[in-house]
Amino acid sequence: MKHTYKTKNTCSRSIEFDLTDGIVTNIRFNGGCMGNTQGVAALAEGMKAEDVIKKCKNIQCGFRGTSCPDQLALALEAAMKQ
Repeated sequence: MKHTYKTKNTCSRSIEFDLTDGIVTNIRFNGGCMGNTQGVAALAEGMKAEDVIKKCKNIQCGFRGTSCPDQLALALEAAMKQ
């Protein structure tokens, strides 16, 4: 199922991804630091959502209180509750 998550306090504006049977695919960050967001997306591709959450949740970017990887973890948590 396709999901879109509006990010908060990051350079990226939103994250799009598919979540099927707990596996995350087709991750796309809109905006943000292209190399970093593409890297995070490539590393998380095909992983179990719960594993991505464990690895990415609470990663900080400067003094923002969050980061693009943290926002991906939050997006996946929200999608799993639907």
